[in-house]
Amino acid sequence: MSRTKQTKHNEIIFLVEQSPEGGFSARALGESIFTEADDMETLRKDIRDAIQCHFPHHEERPRLIRLHEVHEEVFEV
Repeated sequence: MSRTKQTKHNEIIFLVEQSPEGGFSARALGESIFTEADDMETLRKDIRDAIQCHFPHHEERPRLIRLHEVHEEVFEV
């Protein structure tokens, strides 16, 4: 009887930032996955595509994607 390989991750977290040039960038924490897009809808699609490339075997892919959006603001005291 063969056993299917257990899912490596239940969740993968991406740090999302606005790019100075415009658009957004996303970097996975703990994995070598990075992507950029002009808008959030495209970024979500590109993140899914990047995960499929990074984890070619469906059973090894995370079930959930968590986006942690970072907004940096600088202002005077």
